[in-house]
Amino acid sequence: MKIPDILQEASDILLRNGVLEPRREASLLLAATLQKNKTFLIAHPEYEPEKDEVSLFRSFIARRAGREPFHYITGVKEFYGFDFEVSPDVLIPRPETEMLVGNSIAILHERDRPGFCEVGIGSGCISVSILVKVEFATATGVDISEKALKIAKSNAEKHSVIDRLELRHSDIFTALSAESFDLIVSNPPYIPKKDMPGLQREVRDFEPHIALSDDGDGLAKIDLIVRQSPKFLKPGGFLVMEMGIGQETAVKAMFENNNWESVEILPDFQGIPRMVRARIRFN
Repeated sequence: MKIPDILQEASDILLRNGVLEPRREASLLLAATLQKNKTFLIAHPEYEPEKDEVSLFRSFIARRAGREPFHYITGVKEFYGFDFEVSPDVLIPRPETEMLVGNSIAILHERDRPGFCEVGIGSGCISVSILVKVEFATATGVDISEKALKIAKSNAEKHSVIDRLELRHSDIFTALSAESFDLIVSNPPYIPKKDMPGLQREVRDFEPHIALSDDGDGLAKIDLIVRQSPKFLKPGGFLVMEMGIGQETAVKAMFENNNWESVEILPDFQGIPRMVRARIRFN
């Protein structure tokens, strides 16, 4: 079979199974199978993949037709201009999360040899991106999932920042003691339990539940991080954290004590309140 025939067959399968961009995804999966780019597919319509390549591609299409996320099939997701390894053990990085990185970089660039901590490091996309851009920074990444920590380690090695990243198996701050950071950054599980059934199948059925929801109102982990962060921040240190749609009022109220100042709720590229940035008071 030649490329146009293979793509048509695959696109039809994906379309029947509710994939929104069947032709585009079929093309990208075929390119990944052949280890080529999409330009190759367009420029060489006469190309006939080997039988083992066709077999592998069809297995990819079957997985995608079952609504397994595209990036779990390819094992790679681009984030902040870098490619990261992903698996069902970690969340797939989202574009809106890049604002955590940008804000963190701006904060750390104003510090001398800064150190930061990421709570729930997952794939490592946030910490690794920051470390690449802030060459004099060091980081501690914690996660309750040992499998996620392995992915984070792999990504840190790939991007040559593993020597500046310490990984710890921990739930929130339990593995930390007397550390004091310039910044704490986190994308915690914030989806309310009641909203989980309405999520896309790709998210609900395949991404790690523990990284999506606290099985409550979506605010429990956020509240815990807000309350405990002051113990681990230097005077004038920052907390930068992602939150869910409609949570801005509840989240801002969590900061209403004497420890915090300069609490800001910032919108993502769609104008949705998505991130909170707050500074701990100077003593």
